[in-house]
Amino acid sequence: MNRRDFLKFSALAGAGLLVGGVVRSTQPQRKTVVSLVKSEDRTEAISKAIDLLGINPMKGKGVVIKPNFNSAHPFPGSTHNDTLRALIEKLSDMGANSFKVADRSGMGNTRAVMQQKGIFDMAEEMGFEPIVLDELPKEGWKHFEMKDTHWRRGLFFPKLFLEAESIVQTCCLKTHRFGGHFTLSLKNSVGMVAKFSPIDNYNFMNELHSSPHMRLMIAEINLLYEPDLIVLDGMKAFVTGGPEAGKGANPGVMIAGTDRVAVDAVGVAILRFLGTTPEVSAGEVFDQEQIRRAVELNLGVDSPEKIEIIVPDDESAKFASKLKPILRLSVRVGADSKGRKETMWGEIKKIREVENG
Repeated sequence: MNRRDFLKFSALAGAGLLVGGVVRSTQPQRKTVVSLVKSEDRTEAISKAIDLLGINPMKGKGVVIKPNFNSAHPFPGSTHNDTLRALIEKLSDMGANSFKVADRSGMGNTRAVMQQKGIFDMAEEMGFEPIVLDELPKEGWKHFEMKDTHWRRGLFFPKLFLEAESIVQTCCLKTHRFGGHFTLSLKNSVGMVAKFSPIDNYNFMNELHSSPHMRLMIAEINLLYEPDLIVLDGMKAFVTGGPEAGKGANPGVMIAGTDRVAVDAVGVAILRFLGTTPEVSAGEVFDQEQIRRAVELNLGVDSPEKIEIIVPDDESAKFASKLKPILRLSVRVGADSKGRKETMWGEIKKIREVENG
């Protein structure tokens, strides 16, 4: 459903007549593409990952970016400033005409977090508008009853995102020791909703973090919007602990896609490959509660077989091939190769042998 239709039906959603405010198709999700770039150059990796998707829904539009400013802790505790910079520069090159960067911190005061990270100085330098969601006035929020979800009193969602011409999300690769199990694109959406009700100061985050349905509720937040692009920065990761600190790893990858389920499934597979917590390691990737509930809500693909990874080069293909035992994936060799066809990982070697003569 596009954002124009979302606004058209938002009044019904506010009355509880639509689940979460978004009408979802009952048709099965088709295959989706996730790009994976192995690189030590963050700026180059972001550009390649986006280019490989072959899309440009941001051209001529104002873009609202949702980063991970949960705290001011160094990356991957929060979005790396160089990632935000590179993303804005890339989207600007693609024709986006304005930028807002909006978030709500979970650990600490949002304005203080953004100040500590230097976001206000960056905004002045680059010309984007930084927005502290906690400081939105009452009229800046819209209430959704979230009928048929686990949210007892619904949620308040910023009109800023509802009215956005384009939404881009950038998240980190890490575990979450406070009940989320992992925090990727689905969990990053928690920072979009109000912590306190602008009506009576009800604490929605207390409800979330005290609920046995926490991971399901995380997925349900994602009913409220659809991103045009997701960039997952996996240059570094937390494989235990998180969200602000934990045992680090250095996968050195950048992931991009438009499907939150697919992006998170690939992210979980990478965490498993690196060696992670028992909770993230348990069962099939699509049985993880965040992902399973998102599938039930038709937020993305419903099986790993529908995820197609596209890579630009041998180094990226080699890394992605390590995910095969974890996710049943297909790969398409991208713009840097002549082998532009869908294939299984076992056939990559044959393609390379032909190309190399």
